[in-house]
Amino acid sequence: MGVSESISRFSDFYKRHGLLASLSRTWQGLKRTVHLNRMLVFYCDLAKLPAGPKSVPTTLKVERLIDYSALGKHDLEVLTSFWHPKQAHRNIKERFEKRASLWLIKWDQQIAGYCWTIQGRTIAPYYFPLGRDDVQVFDWFVFPKFRGRGVHWFLVSHILQTLASEGMSRAFGDVAAWNQASLASYKMTAFRRLGWVRSFTLFGITVVSWAGNGTLDESDRSPVRAPDVSH
Repeated sequence: MGVSESISRFSDFYKRHGLLASLSRTWQGLKRTVHLNRMLVFYCDLAKLPAGPKSVPTTLKVERLIDYSALGKHDLEVLTSFWHPKQAHRNIKERFEKRASLWLIKWDQQIAGYCWTIQGRTIAPYYFPLGRDDVQVFDWFVFPKFRGRGVHWFLVSHILQTLASEGMSRAFGDVAAWNQASLASYKMTAFRRLGWVRSFTLFGITVVSWAGNGTLDESDRSPVRAPDVSH
């Protein structure tokens, strides 16, 4: 990313969200740099997936979109308004072109969050090749207004249960070392830790360095249960 584009993105974010949010985002970027792209990779064996929630609150609804044309104008505006609109719109089109699925979770008809999945491949160079029935789960997000209501848990549970019913084998996801909120969210789902990894791509070649293994510790064994969404 060039300097001019970085300045443009910061300026756009500042106009939309103000000084405090902009400073917070800058601080998060600095922490990412310090951690040097250190990621924690998670996996879920879909054949051994625990039973999903017996019922979903009537306030929640999950929609799966596989084509750009199925995305309504209002929903598109919501998805592209929080970050840099041009880049967000470009990402959405590129992902659909690569046959990724977009999962929207709505709270009383309002988009509360989203997540992307792609089967048999990854959206960008990855740490290892995926099998035909493997799925990458990536780029999930819950809008600030809806955080703390169990939205993320229900969305991920629905996605994994749907993938399992379609005969998929495994699901993989990863999160940056600095992102403590996402790390905590993963531990509330059926995903389990695979290991720490760093990677970089040079001239089309991805170099991967692993640290640790797939051995689970007690902190990875959080009970997978439905959170309270009554508020």
